[in-house]
Amino acid sequence: MAALLRSARLLKTSSASLIQVIGNSKHAPAAGRLYSGAIGTLRVGVCGRQTVPGRLNANSLFSYRPALPCVSCRQYAVVPEQSGQVKDEASLAVRSKQAQQFDWALSKLDSSVRRTGRVTKTLLLHIFHDICRTGYPSGNQALLLLRSCGSLLPEVPLAERTELVKRIWDKLLELGVSYDVSHYNALLKTYLQNEFRFSPTDFLAKMEAANVQPNRVTYQRLIAAYCEEGNIEGASAILGFMKNKDLPITEAVFNSLVVGHARAGDITSSEGILSVMKSAGIEPGPDTYLSLLNMYAEKGDIDKIKQTLDVVENADFFLMDRDLMQLVSSLARTGHEQHVPEIVSRMRHERGYVPDAINLCLNLITHGHEKTAFSVLKSLTGMLDTHTGDTPDFGNFFLRHCVNMDKSAEDIVGFCKDLKDLGLHSTPLQFTLQCALEGKKTSLSIGLMKRMKAESLPIKPHYFLPLFAHHHKDKNIPAIIEVLRGMQEMSVSPDVDAFSFYILPSFPSLDNAKASLKEAGVDVNTDGLIVAELRVQAYSGNLAKLLSLMSSPALPTIDLSVFRAGLIAGFKRFQNVENMAKITELLYKDARFAADGHDASENVGYFLYNLIDSMSETELQSNEEKIREYFGLLKSMNINISVNIFRGIRNILESHHVPELVKEALTLVDKTDDMTEVMMFRSSEGRISALVKTLAEQKAEGKPAHLTLKKLINVLSIEEKLEQALDLKSKYEDDMTPAAYATLINLCCRHDNAEEALKLKIEMARKDSEVALDAQKYIALVRVLSKHGKLEEALDILKEMKEKNIMIRDNLIGFLTFTMNSIAMKGDADAIRRLQETIFTLGLAKPSNGLCSPLVTCYLESGDHAGAFDAVMECHKQYNQLPKIHDLMCSLVEKGDALLLQKVMEFLTLERGEMMMLYDLFFAFLQTGRNREARKIIETPGLRARSNRLQWFAEKCIAAQQMEPLENLVDMTVKLFECDRDEMYHYLFRLCKETNDWRKAEAIWMKMQEENLAPRERTLRLLAEILKSNNQEVPFEVPKVWFEDDKGQSEVVPEKEESSAVAKKTDDRSRLNATIRLKLQSLCKKGEAQEAFDILKEVDSKGIVPGPAIYDAIIKALLAKGNIEDAISVKDIAVGHIPSFILSDVANNLLIISHVKKCQMKDSVQVLRDMLKADQMPSQLAITRLVQGLADEGNLKDIQEVEAMTKAFGSFNLSNMLFVNNTALALLNNGDVDSAVDMLQTFYTENTERQNNSIAHVFRKVLNANNDAAMDKLSAMAERLCNQFASYRAATDLFLVYVDTGRTEEAKFLLQRCAAVGEQKDLLFSYVLRASQQPGQAAKVMSLMELIPDIREKEDIYSQLMKCHGLDQDLASAKALYERMQVEGVRIDELTLKRLAKLYRDSGEPVPFEEPAESFRFYADKLKDQRTQSTASIDN
Repeated sequence: MAALLRSARLLKTSSASLIQVIGNSKHAPAAGRLYSGAIGTLRVGVCGRQTVPGRLNANSLFSYRPALPCVSCRQYAVVPEQSGQVKDEASLAVRSKQAQQFDWALSKLDSSVRRTGRVTKTLLLHIFHDICRTGYPSGNQALLLLRSCGSLLPEVPLAERTELVKRIWDKLLELGVSYDVSHYNALLKTYLQNEFRFSPTDFLAKMEAANVQPNRVTYQRLIAAYCEEGNIEGASAILGFMKNKDLPITEAVFNSLVVGHARAGDITSSEGILSVMKSAGIEPGPDTYLSLLNMYAEKGDIDKIKQTLDVVENADFFLMDRDLMQLVSSLARTGHEQHVPEIVSRMRHERGYVPDAINLCLNLITHGHEKTAFSVLKSLTGMLDTHTGDTPDFGNFFLRHCVNMDKSAEDIVGFCKDLKDLGLHSTPLQFTLQCALEGKKTSLSIGLMKRMKAESLPIKPHYFLPLFAHHHKDKNIPAIIEVLRGMQEMSVSPDVDAFSFYILPSFPSLDNAKASLKEAGVDVNTDGLIVAELRVQAYSGNLAKLLSLMSSPALPTIDLSVFRAGLIAGFKRFQNVENMAKITELLYKDARFAADGHDASENVGYFLYNLIDSMSETELQSNEEKIREYFGLLKSMNINISVNIFRGIRNILESHHVPELVKEALTLVDKTDDMTEVMMFRSSEGRISALVKTLAEQKAEGKPAHLTLKKLINVLSIEEKLEQALDLKSKYEDDMTPAAYATLINLCCRHDNAEEALKLKIEMARKDSEVALDAQKYIALVRVLSKHGKLEEALDILKEMKEKNIMIRDNLIGFLTFTMNSIAMKGDADAIRRLQETIFTLGLAKPSNGLCSPLVTCYLESGDHAGAFDAVMECHKQYNQLPKIHDLMCSLVEKGDALLLQKVMEFLTLERGEMMMLYDLFFAFLQTGRNREARKIIETPGLRARSNRLQWFAEKCIAAQQMEPLENLVDMTVKLFECDRDEMYHYLFRLCKETNDWRKAEAIWMKMQEENLAPRERTLRLLAEILKSNNQEVPFEVPKVWFEDDKGQSEVVPEKEESSAVAKKTDDRSRLNATIRLKLQSLCKKGEAQEAFDILKEVDSKGIVPGPAIYDAIIKALLAKGNIEDAISVKDIAVGHIPSFILSDVANNLLIISHVKKCQMKDSVQVLRDMLKADQMPSQLAITRLVQGLADEGNLKDIQEVEAMTKAFGSFNLSNMLFVNNTALALLNNGDVDSAVDMLQTFYTENTERQNNSIAHVFRKVLNANNDAAMDKLSAMAERLCNQFASYRAATDLFLVYVDTGRTEEAKFLLQRCAAVGEQKDLLFSYVLRASQQPGQAAKVMSLMELIPDIREKEDIYSQLMKCHGLDQDLASAKALYERMQVEGVRIDELTLKRLAKLYRDSGEPVPFEEPAESFRFYADKLKDQRTQSTASIDN
């Protein structure tokens, strides 16, 4: 398969035989060597030591000639391997998951090998752990892992590689892998590549003990192991075994002997092996010469190397660059680095040279030859543009590995200098520093920063944060002092965050910290340290010390936001109200606590609001007297708050049932606030009066009044006061602006006043001919002019739109269609044609069915079906559209015009195909009640279900609330091939819900049962909703929303009853059992679990066994009610009758959830263990609830166990943040806030791929628990991640949680401190989309819009807000929004109009605009398609 497994597969086929050439033929091609291992390992063949003491005479090999293959034929023998019996007791589901995981692992490793020629230890261990977690590793997986532990790990030291392969071998053996000879051969190969010294005799004994017979490859590699040590005697012994077994002596054996003689000190005999090979009929190949060259390299004999290379060059084969790289490795590792340039100069820079050279460099660095590696690296200078395209930072791998291998700072700095001089790296010192910081290497990091300082490179305080974070975690005070001293030497001061979060918290106390810092020479009077101390005192609640610090004249300027959260936490304890008041007075009067441009009094007002808002109802009530005292002290200190702040505080106090405090808060309101004006503007009448008054005053004083006039006309337009607006226009015509005219024109159009609208349009053009209306107002003008017979003027408006480049957007197409439909009702086909031709010719809009349909409608309304058909063909010919074809066919069917209908069918068959024509005819018959004809059509042989066509007709019936045709559709498609029956019944239930017809729904349910159809859970929930809303009994168990993840799992345990037992029962007994089963099943479905349990006990006492399916159903019904004890009793009854009975997956999932609800966490974990042992699949919900319950208890150990169990069993589609979030919550619930914060911060900073993972669940839980201390640290962490690490997800999550929980002020402050949150548009709009799915969310969406007005295009936001108003049935707000959209010129899509129209109808009010005719689903799909196309065009 892939490059990675090439060698692994050859373990099953004698590798040497694949390159063996018999007789006097030349050596085999070098293709077999293309994947012989990574560069940099010593090349060995299959060698050993002689049985004769001393050395092995090369001529003695002739004694083994009989073992050589016949000279007359070439043999490629495949050695049979012994295969073990693999344990395969896992279920098919687990095996399937395991296979998928293995494919993924293989793909990852193979991709790494193909791209780089190596794998990383991290990736290898990750795959190893994943394979082990399945519990059923296969033999192929074992081969993959063993094969990867050798030369494919150039970054790992040899000893570490060997330990890794031993660990993998032992673990897989423990997990039940049955090793065969291929695994032992792979292990041997890895030992050789890792230069591990072992006893071949012991290895053979180990194979014998495992009852595994060695093959030829095994012997070859054992010979190589002996030859590596120069043990010719041992190699001779293995050769003896091979002779006895008639195994061929291949080139690989001779190659090993070349190495063995040389390592034994007899280079002459080593050279003589080549002659022996020739006399044996085997021509020495490149591998043989490479073995000899490596031996010369180990001795440093450059002359012999050159001579041999010349021989090779004159031969008919060649050595590849990677072969020469092995010589470089051999020279370097034996101390002959001076000859490396000679070898490097001979390389041809073949394809793949760069990754091979990188692997050589890594290998040399690993073995301590970084200077030689650097010389190889420099040879890549001319290759970079060709192979990488990223020259400036090519040396990254080299520098990173030097750091990982703990090379000296002096050497690394030298490499950095040379890399920059050579142009191989643009910022080598900075990159190396990053690697050192990631590796927590303090000394190296400090050394590199000093070098950067010497080179005048900037050293920023945040460079040191990773070091402080590492040492803070270990509370390593000496290391922290060391880092601080290093900073001082470089004249860098720690920032506030470093002191606040890492340095000071590492010491037992602040005094101890300051003393230690002072002793270490750190200036304890810096602004940063003072601010940090202020933070720490605020968080600790030490108000006396905090007041002293804040009162100190030496205190620098510090914004309240820096320590607001901690201050609130301290204040909420109410330990000293007097100090609280004094601190608040300082905040109010001392300008040092207000940021630039912010009013200190405003900051205090928001602080008071946040303080009250952070307190629970219980806290407010229990501290009512202290709060009253606090407010009284603030009043005496002349501290005032604004009216808006007071309102916020009042709302909180009233909602928390402490209204008496409202009076106290009122005393703080600033009396200078103009309350009268505020009250006045609450009503539109008041606002109109005020604006009229202001307008008159401005005119009287000669001031410009056009802005006030525009505002006034806007307000009058919103209030639909046309006459008053026209009067104002006449009175103040000179002050009219184009915007005012546009608003007034639109108002006239809404009031159907074509004369005034046209007059105003002419006046506006006279004032400014260049000004243009927006598209919506132009279309409104076209509509009203067309409606009143002013067609030429309407066409002129369309031409003006073209001249001024005003295009008709998709949301306005509906208005055009309505306009032409109104003309169609009058029968004026020529007018419609002229409008269509003008619109399409000018390119204002593209032809569509909607825009073409009015022409056909015109003829249909007049009963001219032939004309309608001609119009359809005309539209198809000119615009490639087929409008109103369904309506035309329905009319023809009703009229009985068979001749014309036949023409239409022939036309449709020609244009759309026979199947589409049949569907059109089928729908026409259905719509007109010709059910017999419709049935004949749908039963046409070969007709298949077209879900999109069926959906179109069903949605049409639902929109028109036509039950009969929809019912007939469902009935007639029962035998239609590939028809989704549940989907069809779901359409019926949707219509029942629209019409609130529970009786019809109940009848449909009976039909479903008769059809023996298993409904989906959404269908059951919809039916249950219909019945419950009408106070009817639900005849089945309603699937809860939290069971949705269990879709597809069978909830019925197959009932197995012995046929012989059934035969013995009497008919009466059988009928009785059937009756009991039906009764019990019915009770379970109705949710009457207790009654079902009582009946079960009664029938059990009579010896009646309902069967496992009924037992399981009752257990599930009881568990759904939370009755664990009775459920276990039923299980015991079932086991008593059916020993093999076990709970189904669904029942076990319910049991887990029930235990969690009762806080029986140990039982829940045990059920999960039992499920996995029984090869059952826990649901996503059950695992999620279990982990959340463990987190609430702070049970870290069991969370980790559940994580391990679920990963071992396979994928459950769990949230990738389930265990992260709940581990953090467990730490928080244990009081270990710092560890939780560190864990979450590390999670985001260590891996950039995690930036999209959400921790909103953590923020929400902490806020709900009113854990202010934890919230302060978590919010600080989120801000730190945002501002220092450019990781915005945590801060965005916190911001949205604030918005969602009504903490608008906190959200506002967070947005001020983390401005980047406002740029996370996708996340913010996703919140809007989620909010618009549930009622009662409009206020949250509006709050978010106020905080960040530009989340998305206004049309998108307003559309979702209208959806919220629709869910809330809030017509008043919807009207206001509609008017606002019109005033602001925001385009209104058809779906929004449809929602607004439904609100009007539901409220019993007339719809003041043309309602879009199609269904909600139609416009939703249309909008979705438009956005998809828009996105695609942007991407292109």
